[in-house]
Amino acid sequence: MTPEQRAAWDRFQADTGDLRKPYDIFAFGDGPELARELLDLVLAGTKQATASRFGLYQKIGLRPPATGDLSLVLDEQDRPACVIETTRVDIAPFNTVTEDFAWVEGEGDRSLDYWRAAHLSYFHRECGREGTIFSEDEPIVFERFRLIWTLNPE
Repeated sequence: MTPEQRAAWDRFQADTGDLRKPYDIFAFGDGPELARELLDLVLAGTKQATASRFGLYQKIGLRPPATGDLSLVLDEQDRPACVIETTRVDIAPFNTVTEDFAWVEGEGDRSLDYWRAAHLSYFHRECGREGTIFSEDEPIVFERFRLIWTLNPE
């Protein structure tokens, strides 16, 4: 945790009285533009879910999120922006995603077609960087969350 992230987490704890440690510290997406776009959706209350490849957790040695986990979300410049709490996690193949999940994830027009196209592109890019190939049968961690705290810069 960087000093800036530590200061934000300390402020979160002081503001809320929640003494839990962060499960994860991350920015959404795979680049500054996508990180900003997705963070804005979270802050607006539109994005309340995210999806990640189960294999990625195995690769980086991090367990998948669980209900009650807290994460510090960073902006496009890796600065602390908000804290989210995981409310539900389902692990299932990519090709089983539902219209409801696509809507709650809140991206694009919130349709299942948009979700599939955007996530296929994203997961293919991610696998390409790893030197692997994405399969629609691959398990995905479908995480729902709620925004519980926002850093308001002074």
